[in-house]
Amino acid sequence: MKGIRQRLLIWQITALVITGVLASVLTYQMAWSGFNRVRDYGLQQIAYSVVRHGVRTPPTKPNAPPPTAPAAEPATGASAATPSESDDDAGSGDPAEDLGQFVSQIWSPKGKLIYSSIDDTGPPLQEAGMHIVDWDGESWRVYTLPDRNQVVQVAVSAAGRANRFSAMVPWLLVPLALLVLVLALLNHTTVTRALAPLDALGRDIGRREVSQLHAVQTQSLPEELVPLGEALNQLLARVEALLSGQRRLLADAAHELNTPLAAIKLQAQLARRATEQQREAALDELDQGIERATHLVAQLLQMARLEPEAREREPTAVRVDNLAARVVAALSAQAEARDIDLGLERSDVAEVWGDAPDLRALLDNLVENALRHAPPGSRVDVKVEKTDQTVALEVSDNGPGIAPEDRERVLQRFVRLNPQDSTGSGLGLAIVARIVEQHGGTLTLTDSPAGGLRVRAVFAAHPGHSG
Repeated sequence: MKGIRQRLLIWQITALVITGVLASVLTYQMAWSGFNRVRDYGLQQIAYSVVRHGVRTPPTKPNAPPPTAPAAEPATGASAATPSESDDDAGSGDPAEDLGQFVSQIWSPKGKLIYSSIDDTGPPLQEAGMHIVDWDGESWRVYTLPDRNQVVQVAVSAAGRANRFSAMVPWLLVPLALLVLVLALLNHTTVTRALAPLDALGRDIGRREVSQLHAVQTQSLPEELVPLGEALNQLLARVEALLSGQRRLLADAAHELNTPLAAIKLQAQLARRATEQQREAALDELDQGIERATHLVAQLLQMARLEPEAREREPTAVRVDNLAARVVAALSAQAEARDIDLGLERSDVAEVWGDAPDLRALLDNLVENALRHAPPGSRVDVKVEKTDQTVALEVSDNGPGIAPEDRERVLQRFVRLNPQDSTGSGLGLAIVARIVEQHGGTLTLTDSPAGGLRVRAVFAAHPGHSG
């Protein structure tokens, strides 16, 4: 059973059944104990009645010895009854026929049986008080009352008393069964009403369209469901932010791609119409346009991969000093083509816990961004610096730099400080900022000692690496 309603009902019904069984056992025990006390009190009253009022001598039966004492008391009498009212009530001498009836006995103070309501002797004489005695293969409850001149003893078989009580048991259990049934119905109604707000919440969410991501109302929810509603609202807010970001990215990407694609189309048309001497220049422009469009698409793919749940990441211990060396080696040809001195200024042995492809993308974008904006003859330095707790990746140049008031703005997507500059896409530093954020680091943009821009990303050092 996976449903909350089924689980609640099963647990409640199980608890109710267990409680009902325990209540039945306790009720049976208490009723049986009370029944015995009442019946034992009846035995005492009969014994006192015999002592106080005595019994009359029954008529003599043919071929039977004359009785020496009065006859037995009926089971339901509170005082001594006259056995002569019915010959059948006098007893036949068989204790089995008196099952459930009282047996009266009168003994002399010296222990001699003077009278018995049955022809047999009956249970043996006991000490004063209530006793349980085994006689003639049966268990008997016996009350003995001594008097000045006699000892009165009244007994009843335990089996007969149990049979009488068994006839009452169903009537004792009927109210309990009705109580269990009523409680089961009330439990079902209570569970259904208690879960009604959860059903209403499910219907509200189920009726919504994809675009309806507004928060659910938590004021009317029970306090147990408020955390669920608040968590759901937080999820809806994150989904709304994600969809909004994707919509903005698509709109910005469409806008940014429109310019290089339009330029490529124009250069292709010019190359088709140009003369032999002009065609070579038009094809060079076409190649540059294709390169810019390719670079923009590559950075758009990088940005898309950085979105949450875009791909499954597998964080590992990354040697950032080795990573920096590979990036410098890979981009050395590009730096040489632009007459820029690219080098690794400092490279401490350091590890960080993170995603290797993302960290590689971070360094690629930082170095490419510096190479793109630094003038020919300038210098770009890469540094890996480790302390006890942190690892810093730093790229600096001696280019034009970025004004302090623009340094926060350039971390946003598709922001270009020089609109006439068609070499960049406005995504490089935005990608860097996203990767640093996802790795729990900090990113700062400052002036480099050479007068250009210094970008510094600081991460927590991997504790498993001693350096």
